Amino acid sequence: MNQPSSAPVHTPHQPLSDYYEGEAERAAFLHEIFNTTAPDYDRVEAMLAFGTGPSYRHRALQRAGLCAGMQVLDVGFGTGLVAAQAIRLTGDASRVVGVDPSPGMMQASPLAATVQLLEGKAEALPVGDASQDFVSMGYALRHVSDVQAAFAEFFRVLRPGGRVCVLEITPAEGRMANAMLKFYMRSIVPFASRMRGVKTNTPKIWRYYWDSIEACAPPARILDTLRSVGFTEVKRHTELGIFSEYTATKPA
Repeated sequence: MNQPSSAPVHTPHQPLSDYYEGEAERAAFLHEIFNTTAPDYDRVEAMLAFGTGPSYRHRALQRAGLCAGMQVLDVGFGTGLVAAQAIRLTGDASRVVGVDPSPGMMQASPLAATVQLLEGKAEALPVGDASQDFVSMGYALRHVSDVQAAFAEFFRVLRPGGRVCVLEITPAEGRMANAMLKFYMRSIVPFASRMRGVKTNTPKIWRYYWDSIEACAPPARILDTLRSVGFTEVKRHTELGIFSEYTATKPA
């Protein structure tokens, strides 16, 4: 039986059998693929987004209320693509902390020498209660094991009045648009990656990206899950029909 739309999301999507069978295998698969593709990630992402990624992330964080002087926790830091824009908006790299389960990704970041980086998971953040003004997560929601637990951690570490901004790619509305996006992410980007001499697993990670996007819980349930842990002012803003920005506030 399908869960009602108001049910909180735990597992973001069912196991993707082309890549792994269960939770233990999922964690091992993600650990390996992110660590082994880290050196290629930024250049393939730039190709995927046609170079517009930095400006979009900057605008999204602004829309979510990030401004100078805030203390920021960037969850799913990866190679620091979201954190780089957070630094621009806060004006101080020392006010941005990155958390990621992949040491390889963090070590591949050009920010590795300037930002405090902590190895950890969204479901068990290695920072204190009420220690952050802003929590960001860029395109990593599909990779957590328990979405509600991750959102509860976001709520815990935020100060009263703190803001959260979760960026995700969601399927396009309309069959034709979605088919084109699927073909681009699952076929064109992996093919172009191979032509550029990337690591063996790099084409595979972009195919996996689309498959996890397609299988992920729908936006309405993500919003309901934010509400379920106590967030208010829960909203979703979309750009180009596929870039979703989930924002919310911890009550003052």
